[in-house]
Amino acid sequence: VLCPQELRSGCFWRGVLAEAAATLIFVGVVLGASAASEPLAPALAAGLVAGVLACTLGAPQANPALTLALLCTRKLSALRAAAGLLAQCTSAVLASAAARLVLPDDAGLVTRVSVTVPVPGPRPRSPSPCRRRHAEAALSWQTFATFQLALAAFATADQTAPHGGLALGSAVAAGALAAGPFSGGSMNPARSLGPAIVTGTWDDHWVSRRRPRLPPREPSVGTG
Repeated sequence: VLCPQELRSGCFWRGVLAEAAATLIFVGVVLGASAASEPLAPALAAGLVAGVLACTLGAPQANPALTLALLCTRKLSALRAAAGLLAQCTSAVLASAAARLVLPDDAGLVTRVSVTVPVPGPRPRSPSPCRRRHAEAALSWQTFATFQLALAAFATADQTAPHGGLALGSAVAAGALAAGPFSGGSMNPARSLGPAIVTGTWDDHWVSRRRPRLPPREPSVGTG
């Protein structure tokens, strides 16, 4: 139910600002780490920055998947969720645009489904069975990684900042390491949407648009 009175609340706007700032920092750090040749760099960067944001900004979601989960379980109002999603996606696009300007190669910005090297020749009109199998495997790993992230976020919602931040950062890093070889390990639709808009690359983007099915306990869950 929409409640326009929320727009007059300072807490409402502080929460929206926290979502925008957290997503901008999270996506910027991860995209910067994606430029490194070491494949572990993005996963470690994501885990570290998620833990820091959980300890410093009051555990913002900074993740549309977690925001939608809170909305579906009525832990977050429709207006707050809509404002949060808009702030997250806008910040992700801004961070992606900035990263594309400063990085020498934007190929690493986009989360991609791992596939076999294509055979030279005309591109088929329909996806090959091999590519479909890789996309299905990527979806499975992406769902699993997002589920364990949501589980960690909801389980640590009532814990103190250092412990909750450590658990959440570890979940983000573990999910990125596990799903990275298959789907890029995003677990965050905003992190995938921003680079896709900026670069115009939408191959298998649907894999990254999955929300967790775990009902949250508290509306204050952390970054992912």
